[in-house]
Amino acid sequence: MALKKVLAIVLAGGEGNRLMPLTADRAKPAVPFAGGYRLIDFALSNLVNSGYLRIVVLTQYKSHSLDRHISETWRMSTQLGRYVASVPAQQRVGKSWFLGSANAIYQSLNLIHDDAPDIVVVVGADHVYRMDFSQMVEQHIASGAKATVAAVRQPLNMANQFGVIEVDQNDPQKIAAFVEKPASTPGLAADPNQFLASMGNYVFNADALVEALHVDAERLDTKHDMGGDIIPYFVDEGEAGVYDFTLNDIPGATERDRTYWRDVGTIDSFFDAHMDLISPVPVFNLYNSEWPIYTRQSISPPAKFVRGGNSTVGTALDSIVASGVVISGGIVEGSVLANDVFVEAGSRIQDSVLMDKVRVGEGAVIKRAIVDKNVKVPAGAAIGLDPALDKARGFKVTESGITVLAKGQVVPDPDEAELALSANFRGSLPQALKAATQDDPEIRDSAEKVAAGIQARVVDAASQGATR
Repeated sequence: MALKKVLAIVLAGGEGNRLMPLTADRAKPAVPFAGGYRLIDFALSNLVNSGYLRIVVLTQYKSHSLDRHISETWRMSTQLGRYVASVPAQQRVGKSWFLGSANAIYQSLNLIHDDAPDIVVVVGADHVYRMDFSQMVEQHIASGAKATVAAVRQPLNMANQFGVIEVDQNDPQKIAAFVEKPASTPGLAADPNQFLASMGNYVFNADALVEALHVDAERLDTKHDMGGDIIPYFVDEGEAGVYDFTLNDIPGATERDRTYWRDVGTIDSFFDAHMDLISPVPVFNLYNSEWPIYTRQSISPPAKFVRGGNSTVGTALDSIVASGVVISGGIVEGSVLANDVFVEAGSRIQDSVLMDKVRVGEGAVIKRAIVDKNVKVPAGAAIGLDPALDKARGFKVTESGITVLAKGQVVPDPDEAELALSANFRGSLPQALKAATQDDPEIRDSAEKVAAGIQARVVDAASQGATR
């Protein structure tokens, strides 16, 4: 059988309101992730690793940083017909911008007509996972379906958060119903406690997709959405199949991370996805060299850990530290530090995500926070220790207690109460050291004394730094 010609379309025009303020100055797919990546790198890496090298990325909202990242990072040899092309909204059909994910493709049908593919793979740009799309395409072709939806298994109590796929009882690869965020849904026959949730990844016969998009464009009762309108159209036609993500086999994957998939569309899920990366045996393993995640490599020098001015030792525990980071006498624990972060003496960073070029002053404390790029945290400041204080300074605080600072947001100099708050936190042992010494009271006592001594030494330096 002749190989099918495949065109991949990445939907990257999302505004990402739920990720504010991280999306205040960029599109959601351009949000930095895991110290050195952008969210879109996961979708593009999966497509490239699957062997699909003709890719268009549909953009719309605040797309400058996304367009620049794609042009600088995802360059291929055009001589062999390979490309990753960023395509903005162009008003090719009427005077409206993209009205939904399906309308985005409808307004860009010239891309399909020009490339003339047999198969179109459509994926989202803001999920963290590994997937071999060629295996999904193989099933799609073998099934004879005109549309196939990738599905991930989720607990029943999360049905109201996803598009839910109910399968045909006589054919588990055929969709019987597609319901958007229902209050409840039946469990799977193989596992009554789980259901199949749409991953937002689709495979279509090209001619069938074009026809469906034309039908959708003529309807008045539509939101022009791929999941909400196009897939139900194929379900009603009896032409929609489902691909169970648990069947996907990735080289180098472990049982722990082979079916990992996370929608990072909210601050809490974005934070949790970072915490999934940093355990000794991570829930999602960035270090699988057999299925690499590609990105633009920083030209920064290697990370450095040195003693600070007050002789405190620069330390990072259970953390990811990117190129250019300097930890000069501070302690970093359970965190992700992106390129060129500078951590000064006596400071503490715990369970946090710091993006490019954040500078943390002497004796400052950051806990359970996301700090966007170019933020300067003054000496002795406390972020994430007091929600009321954080809100009073204009920082976003989620219901779960995660503090978020926007790109370049100004952090006021601390007053005496805030200096005392950060100093008190610095006197506690890092959690990793507590765990390591829990069975040896003598070593624990010595460590506690060292922590108390460090606290005493940095209080004076932090107070002086706050008045500079």
